[in-house]
Amino acid sequence: MKINLKSLGIESGQQYESIITTENNENIKNAAPIGIIGIDKDIIQCRIFKGTITLENILLKREFIVNITWNPLYFTLATIGKIDEKYFSKNGLNLKGVDAYLKCEVIGDIKIQIKENDPVKKSEAGFFKSKVKEIVINNPCVKAPNRGFYNLIEALVNYTRMDLVDKEKKEFFINRLNELNRVINKVGSEEEKKAIKLVDDAYNSKIRKNEK
Repeated sequence: MKINLKSLGIESGQQYESIITTENNENIKNAAPIGIIGIDKDIIQCRIFKGTITLENILLKREFIVNITWNPLYFTLATIGKIDEKYFSKNGLNLKGVDAYLKCEVIGDIKIQIKENDPVKKSEAGFFKSKVKEIVINNPCVKAPNRGFYNLIEALVNYTRMDLVDKEKKEFFINRLNELNRVINKVGSEEEKKAIKLVDDAYNSKIRKNEK
C-alpha cells in the first residue's frame, strides 16, 4: 500500500491527537496519548517527555504504533495509565477497533531538549522524526483528531454566553479565549486560525460595546 498520511486527514505542519503504543524487551505493552505532527506524506514528528514509559520504549526499540481513534475511553484510560492488555489486538501492538493505525520506525537521532516557549516549563523531551512503514485502515472515513477544531467550538460557545453571565464569568471567558487562541495557532488548520481571529475580533467588539 502506498503511504500517504493525507488519506487519514493528516496534513504537513499540523498536529493531531493519537494514542501511541509501545512495548519493552519483556513484551509489556504501554499506551499513551501523544500529539503527532505531519512532516511529509510518510514522515511524522513527535515530542515525548523524558521519563515516560513511551519514550523509554521508543529509545529501546525505535519503533511504535500510532493509533488513530475518536474513542473517548481509550484516550481516558491511556492518559491515567489504566489501559489493560485486553484492549490490545492479540497478534499486534495496535489497539482493538481503532479507525486506523500506523506502524512507525524512528529515523535519525532522538534529541533530548527543552522547548523554551512551551507552557510546560523546564521539561526535557525527546524530539524525533519517524517513517511510517505501513498504514492499516479499518474505517474508510477515518480522520485524525485535531484539537484546533474543538478549541474553536469552545470559544464559540463561550461567545454566545457572554451577554448571559455575570462579570466574573465574562472575565473567565476572555482569559480562556487567550489559551484557546494559543492552542489553535499552534496546532490548528489555516481555516481554524482564520476562524479564531474572527472570534477574537467579535469578542473585542462585544467588550467595547459593553464598555460604552
